[in-house]
Amino acid sequence: MILSGNEIRRRLDGEIQIEPYDEANLNPNSYNLCLHNELIVYEEVVLDMAKENRVRRIEIPSDGLVISPNHLYLGRTVEKTTTHNLVPQIEGRSSIGRLGMFVHVTAGFGDAGFSGYWTLEISCIQPVRIYPGVPICQIFYHELTGEVSEYASKYQHNRDIQPSKLFQEFGHAHDPQLPLQFDNK
Repeated sequence: MILSGNEIRRRLDGEIQIEPYDEANLNPNSYNLCLHNELIVYEEVVLDMAKENRVRRIEIPSDGLVISPNHLYLGRTVEKTTTHNLVPQIEGRSSIGRLGMFVHVTAGFGDAGFSGYWTLEISCIQPVRIYPGVPICQIFYHELTGEVSEYASKYQHNRDIQPSKLFQEFGHAHDPQLPLQFDNK
């Protein structure tokens, strides 16, 4: 069962925390989250899931930034959320989707107990100018049945955009630099 907007409001400062909270962003069954003013892009040509890939930070100016197709931009929400005993989920707003923009690739589903900023996996079908502070996605909440074990993993309590940390699951040392081959053959 998905919570209504009124139920989201009722559970604020208890099972749901949204900081900062703005009543104008509350919808009938969700809450709009806004885009922060920075993005991260990977600098590697080929991403290696077993290694920490290099990233570069880009500021989104107040007059906007044009993002391009066939690129992945990692952003984050302005709002920090904390959820207990519920499953949070984000989806792009329909107005964002109608511009051919996606706000997540596969990571729209959260875990009960998650606390932090949502990292957005932004891509687009055609060039789109984006702006900091724009309501870009909406969070909604599913009720859980059964005993709840809360999330306590590598992205918990994040304070910034989170590139993939999958390399940590491989259990070996990582090298953020890709080797360069200088063969004279």
